[in-house]
Amino acid sequence: MKKLFSLGFWELIARLILRNRITVILGVILITIFFALQWKNIRFTQKEANLIPADDKVNVDYDHFLDKFGEEGNLILIATKDPKLFTPKVFQAWSTMMQNINKHKEVDLVISVDNLKTLTKNDTLQSFQLTNLVNPNKIQDPKYLQEIRTELLQNLPFYEGLLFNKKTGAIRSAIYIDKKIVNTKARKDYILSDLIPEIEKFEKDTGIDLHTSGMPYIRTLNSKTIIDEIGLFIGAALLVTGLIFFFFFRSFRATLISLIIVIIGVMWSFGLLGLLDYEITVLTALVPTLVIVIGIPNCIFLINKYHQEYHKHSNKAKALQRVITKTGTATLMTNITTALGFATFIATNNVLLTEFGVVTSINILAIYLLCLLILPIFFSYIPAPIPRHLGHLEREYLTSFFQWIVNTVKYNRVGVYMVAISLLIIGMIGIHKMRISGSIIEDMPKKTAFFEDIRFFEKEFDGVMPLEIMINTKRKKGVMKLSTLKRMEELEETIMEIPELSKPLSIVNLVKYSKQAYYNNNPDFYELPTAQEQAFILSYAKNATKNSKENLMKSYVDSTGQYARITTFIKDENGEKMEEIEARIRAKADKVFPSPRYEVIITGKPSVFQKGTHYLLDNLLSSLLMAFGLTAGLVAIMFRSFKMVLVSIIPNLLPLLMTAGLMGFLNIPLKPSTILVFGIAFGMSVDDTLRFLAQYRMELSRNDWKIKKSVFATFDDAGISMFYTSIVLFFGFSVFMLSSFGGTVALGGLVALTLSFGMLSNLVLLPSLVLSLNKTLANQQEFLEPTIDILEPTDEEVDAVEKKQTDQTP
Repeated sequence: MKKLFSLGFWELIARLILRNRITVILGVILITIFFALQWKNIRFTQKEANLIPADDKVNVDYDHFLDKFGEEGNLILIATKDPKLFTPKVFQAWSTMMQNINKHKEVDLVISVDNLKTLTKNDTLQSFQLTNLVNPNKIQDPKYLQEIRTELLQNLPFYEGLLFNKKTGAIRSAIYIDKKIVNTKARKDYILSDLIPEIEKFEKDTGIDLHTSGMPYIRTLNSKTIIDEIGLFIGAALLVTGLIFFFFFRSFRATLISLIIVIIGVMWSFGLLGLLDYEITVLTALVPTLVIVIGIPNCIFLINKYHQEYHKHSNKAKALQRVITKTGTATLMTNITTALGFATFIATNNVLLTEFGVVTSINILAIYLLCLLILPIFFSYIPAPIPRHLGHLEREYLTSFFQWIVNTVKYNRVGVYMVAISLLIIGMIGIHKMRISGSIIEDMPKKTAFFEDIRFFEKEFDGVMPLEIMINTKRKKGVMKLSTLKRMEELEETIMEIPELSKPLSIVNLVKYSKQAYYNNNPDFYELPTAQEQAFILSYAKNATKNSKENLMKSYVDSTGQYARITTFIKDENGEKMEEIEARIRAKADKVFPSPRYEVIITGKPSVFQKGTHYLLDNLLSSLLMAFGLTAGLVAIMFRSFKMVLVSIIPNLLPLLMTAGLMGFLNIPLKPSTILVFGIAFGMSVDDTLRFLAQYRMELSRNDWKIKKSVFATFDDAGISMFYTSIVLFFGFSVFMLSSFGGTVALGGLVALTLSFGMLSNLVLLPSLVLSLNKTLANQQEFLEPTIDILEPTDEEVDAVEKKQTDQTP
């Protein structure tokens, strides 16, 4: 009864589609126009990916820091090691460049050797005055410039690590952009349209190569690369999948309509992003390509079924109707399982992954709907397939390949299990070798100039990734008390002992510089004042920090004087050591700033990112378990058999473990991009399992419940589609390996590899398990009457329904 109802439903759908072809096509066109109109709402993200929920303590602490001190990632750095900088022509060009940069409204402050300020004591005002280090009237004198260089490197320890490296002579300028535009499009426009041309002009005029970095600069060029690669992925995916499709079917028209379908799907995917007001991120940028990679296998499955039906009876109308009637429920359920695989990301409680899960799952169902509507209509208008188009059903290489599989399953199942167990053991060993990466830049394009510049700054200035420490003294003006400054200095000494961190910056540096200035800029006095000196030196320092835009330290004490900030920089390659580094700082901070008198928060983008990676790993493992559970539940509902649940899970679990083990052996770390591999691959690989089991269930009814005969008959029908779709998915995901982003390369390569393992597992291990676990299947009445029937009906059943509906037609 259930089967007749199901057949009747899909028979009705088939009739509606084929009898209302113009209406359906107009509907698709109107929906496409609607989504195209939403493109105007598409926005590209201007922020880094935050992998932690907003209410998590890590984010709460980070937001508290931003509330007190504003956006921390507003520093752009320009540097050179070329000694020609201190020659008249080059120094003049450098000074002109910095002045031009400082003129832009997007820039708050530029600190450079040409406009550097030094503290000078003014006894009359009991304050320090900011005076220029460089006299612009003397910069044409080479000797004077060398004196300036010597003064900078030897007598101004305050600027060491900030503006110069005393050991190598590297010099840099610090550009602080307006914090209000750091996370807006204005930041990108300024850097691409104004800053970079200014730098390129200097390089052209002087012949000196500059190195540019800092979080705003890195983020801008990184997002620009993401945008540039969207078109590359879409074009490459269309080309690769189109060529493979044509190789399989040898039909230009079938290839063309399949490409048109996925192009419409791509248009819908962009429109959906605009409709939902989602930003294009490093993840959602992959969605249009995923639509192509997933859509083409749907086309392959339906066209292959159409050719099989036509090959049986040479009746085109009948073949088109039966494509929908026979495969309707099966294709719907397999697309639902794929969508569920992506939808599990929604449960991670993370905005980035939630949006990715929502968009991909909706688009997977949308591309299925497009295939179901357009393909039968298209083939109804064109001539019936010719023998050349049907040749793929009996190709020699396929015949040989499937004969090898049949022989292996038939005569060597013990060998199959031994190989599977061996691969499982190897995978488990490899998993123990896996490491978790906390690197922000590891996935960035390594062949670009801006990535090389990051390495330059890490070598010369110990990194560009800020680690922030915020100290709450719990009393107004508590920061400027000498006791607090000494505590901060003690904590900074511990920071300087950590080789992975740079020299820290804080109000302590300014107070030390104040004492040096008080003693006529003698670098020997670069230290905190004594108890006897504090009264007059601290008063000088406080007066010097009032209402001065050029005051470098104004960002290191809040307006109430209650909160202090210590900034240090960490090399990105040390992201994996973040927990150890933070633990060491925390231990010292708890000692010198005892609770509850003080509160110390350790935060910053590297810290948030590293903790986000761990959070993502925990949640995606939970999501993967959820995907297993959903699949197991679906199989249990469909087949009402615990054995079939095991049969469906094991062949899809093994490829995931093999891939994880391979990552361990190849030293590919777990990071946001590679963690996604497992959820995506499982959601797509399980489709083949369900298709095989559905076909197997149908063959059982055809072959009088003879298990062996049914299993091997399944290869003749479902095997070809499984092979074709797996090949397309392999090469489709391999397209992502064209990316310059390491994470995208790893994602594409690992998913492709996992799906290849999955294909072999579903074609070899799955039937072996079916044969071994279901020896008494014919006696399992609950399996014979599944709760949800996704099985392909027999020709006799379809004929019966068609005859019944024909008889009811007036």
